[in-house]
Amino acid sequence: MGRVTSRHKVVRIDLDGDVSRAIDTVAGEEPLEIRINGETFTMTMRTAGADVDLAHGLLRAEGVIARRDDVVSAVFCSDLDTLNVLNLTVPGRDARTAVTSTRNLASLGGCGLCGTTAVEAIEAVVRQKPPEVLWTAEQVAASTDELRSRQVVFDKTGGVHGAGLVPAESDRLAIVREDIGRHNAVDKVIGAALITDVETAGGLLVVSSRASFEIVQKAAVSGISVLACVSAPSSLAIEAADRLGVTLVAFARGRRMNVYTHSHRIPH
Repeated sequence: MGRVTSRHKVVRIDLDGDVSRAIDTVAGEEPLEIRINGETFTMTMRTAGADVDLAHGLLRAEGVIARRDDVVSAVFCSDLDTLNVLNLTVPGRDARTAVTSTRNLASLGGCGLCGTTAVEAIEAVVRQKPPEVLWTAEQVAASTDELRSRQVVFDKTGGVHGAGLVPAESDRLAIVREDIGRHNAVDKVIGAALITDVETAGGLLVVSSRASFEIVQKAAVSGISVLACVSAPSSLAIEAADRLGVTLVAFARGRRMNVYTHSHRIPH
């Protein structure tokens, strides 16, 4: 499974004070190979923990699975020297052909294709807009504050992102996950919701990072109505959220936030 954190020697230099030696706690980062029916689907760098959630969320976001029952089992390959290989039994799916149009977007970001092409690829998969669930600005602010208060690994390391889900008609985070990768943290939340039958449609997803295109993609596939991130949005994230019907909130810090798309869901 690997370690969530590890401890390392560090020399601390204070230009206005002393130089000292100490032991620092840092976030773990290790590879995880995800297999479908014994064949490699992808390799991701992640913080160990909630790996089954991560795998389910990734496959859900990529359109490989749609519900919990699509996965018969998720088992670490204990016959190997490392436990960083997780095999999911998904009847009727082949890892070599499970690469969907959404997954191909990983290559679009750096190949010079226009952003419109990337958004259109997602639109072909996400055919239904998120439900018209309203969330007050106070609820968004309270949820980002709650996420920060529940980031246990961040408190120890300062080196991981957090993501949390507030289901529709709720006012508390039902699921919180952390990971060194912001995308992984979101996948872990989506996967945990899938496994535990927590409804994502109409929900509020809060993330302790910038708002990127990939996170908007994951929110849209899951039917999330409002995505709130604590940092800046990218131009493609805004375009995607607008066309996919996701309310995108960024710079959600304290009692201030910017609503970039579908602001009608945040009464003001």
